[in-house]
Amino acid sequence: MKSPINLPGISNITISGRIGTGKTTLALKLGEVLGWQVLDGGKLFRKITQELGQSIIDTNQRPDKFDLEYEEMVKKLLRNKKHQIVQSHLAGFDAQGIEGVFKILVMCRDEHGNDKADIRIDRLMNRDSATLEKAKYEILEREKQNLEKFRRLYANNDKNWVYWNEKYYDLIINTYSNNQDQALKIVLDNIGLKK
Repeated sequence: MKSPINLPGISNITISGRIGTGKTTLALKLGEVLGWQVLDGGKLFRKITQELGQSIIDTNQRPDKFDLEYEEMVKKLLRNKKHQIVQSHLAGFDAQGIEGVFKILVMCRDEHGNDKADIRIDRLMNRDSATLEKAKYEILEREKQNLEKFRRLYANNDKNWVYWNEKYYDLIINTYSNNQDQALKIVLDNIGLKK
């Protein structure tokens, strides 16, 4: 791996967004350009839940303690390490108030601001070779379960709270209107680095 590029005022970067928006792709491409370590929250989460003998999909079966400890681990990493790209649903939300973290939100919305769940479902089918039913479950049901749990754990059951609220982020990228290379260029431009 190449030597990490230092960015003035930015120690770490978070990439958050809904399932199938392109978070992982962006994180990996950015990590390659910057020479930074990428923590893929989804992969880590799957590994830990498998070790516990649980399925990541069974959000309601997962003990709250697990979620709380995982998010604390993310916060600790963002406070104590440098040159990390943390990709997970709540990484940007977790980073609130932590100095030197550039927070990116990846969305997939049309020109009217409507979420393009059909495109996210298609992306999951292509990425994971998932069936239509499995991809729909991931995007529609698992996302709903996660949101209910996150609202309970982190937002006092506020029915309007969503972790993809733009107020938590420094940069919003729409992968409906930007391809992988365009998304990367937008990030690089915004962190002061020309590709």
